[in-house]
Amino acid sequence: MILLILLVLIILIGVPRLIMLQFASKRAYTEETVPSSRAAIVFGAGLTAEGGPTTVLQDRVATAANLYASGKVEKILMSGDNRFLNYNEPGAMKAFGMQLGIPEEDIILDYAGRRTYDTCYRAKEIFQLSGVILVTQQFHLTRALYTCNILGLDAVGVSADRRTYRDSGYWGIREIPASLIAFIQVHLTQPEPVLGDIEPIFPLE
Repeated sequence: MILLILLVLIILIGVPRLIMLQFASKRAYTEETVPSSRAAIVFGAGLTAEGGPTTVLQDRVATAANLYASGKVEKILMSGDNRFLNYNEPGAMKAFGMQLGIPEEDIILDYAGRRTYDTCYRAKEIFQLSGVILVTQQFHLTRALYTCNILGLDAVGVSADRRTYRDSGYWGIREIPASLIAFIQVHLTQPEPVLGDIEPIFPLE
């Protein structure tokens, strides 16, 4: 009985991850090979005690800056959490992005990107995006690509792995249950995130 329970748990946890890996494998590119798109999405990844972007987040913003500089994208949506006093992921991302040469007018902030699901949902419903390049590390890119595409965004992705991360093992393990949760959200529970007024990044002319 115990072995049967373990087998069921392995299937429940492992199968969604395998499905996502297969799905995302055809949608992941390098900075050089990714097809151009009007917008990129950068996902939040935490702040340091001083309020600046973590190394993981720095690399996401830097990768997006390279895409912008090479003409791959016109605008960058920086999505993160801003629920708590003295914790402003989008603001920190914007400041760092501007240091790297991204013009302020081409940075759009999403202050309610509390999780990957919310960011993808709001990118389509609030910011009215249809095709995007997702910028995040490889360990997260698989889940992000699956989530955004199932929610209706035509998304491809670029890995932001620019160094070896101290907590890479933790992040990799975390993705296993996170993938199961994301699978349940997009196919079953379909929770509605914080919404608000529509703010199209590319208003119809």
